[in-house]
Amino acid sequence: MTGKLYIGNLPSSATETELQTKFGRFGRVLSAAIETDAATGRSKRSAFIEMETGAEAQAAINQLNMTQYDDVVISVYRVRLKQSA
Repeated sequence: MTGKLYIGNLPSSATETELQTKFGRFGRVLSAAIETDAATGRSKRSAFIEMETGAEAQAAINQLNMTQYDDVVISVYRVRLKQSA
């Protein structure tokens, strides 16, 4: 089972390569995608990271949530899938 994470309050200078490196310390990163505004192409200052296992995702949350990234403090949460009714 993979672990999908949401990262909020990223610095606008963050890159997907940097995120892969930062999160790769905790396991295999399957994907890293910074959200961008469709109209301007600018970063929305958030991203999604997919880790190979849930345990790796949890390790990343434990170590990176509410930590400094450049000049801001980031938040890292597990993405919760919506349950169908």
